[in-house]
Order: sequence, then C-alpha cells, then structure tokens
Amino acid sequence: MPWILLLLAGLFEICFTTSLRYVEGLSRPLPLLAFAVFASISLYLLMKASEAIPLGTSYAVWTGIGAAGTVLIGLVYFGEPATALRLLFLSTLIASIVGLKLVG
Repeated sequence: MPWILLLLAGLFEICFTTSLRYVEGLSRPLPLLAFAVFASISLYLLMKASEAIPLGTSYAVWTGIGAAGTVLIGLVYFGEPATALRLLFLSTLIASIVGLKLVG
C-alpha cells in the first residue's frame, strides 16, 4: 500500500507541476487553486508513504515520477523537443525509479 500511495503522490506532483504552466504570475485563480490542491494532495500522500518507505527512497521516487511525468507531458502535449539525449536521460531516470523500487 505505501508504494501505491507513493505512485499516487508522484502522479499528483505531475498535475501540480503541469498546472504551473497556466498560473501566469498568480493572475489566474483557477490554475492557482489547482496547483495548491494538487500540491497539497501530493505532499500528504508522500508523507503517508514515507511512514513505511525510507524517506530518501520515497523522496527520490516521488521527484523521479514527477520529473519523468512532467517531461512526458511536455513532449506529448506542449510539443517540447524529443531529442535522443533527452530520451536517453529520461530512460535512465525511469530505470533508476524502478531500481529503487526493486531494492526497497
């Protein structure tokens, strides 16, 4: 169960980082509210997962899921470049997340 909470925390991190694209200097209340809600949920789930998973592991996996997911959102929805090196390092990040799960 803690790993499921951690996965959900990472997914909510993707949501809150993606919502930053629409905040526009705090002038748009709905994206700002979405950011606050998603960030709060993400941090709460991270906290709960960290009760059973070592803090260093849970934080690394949480940030990794968020970083990899945010990069994928950028590639798919925002047309960011998908260079070979970028995809290589993204693959390395995902492999590291999986590796932490396997040894944790």
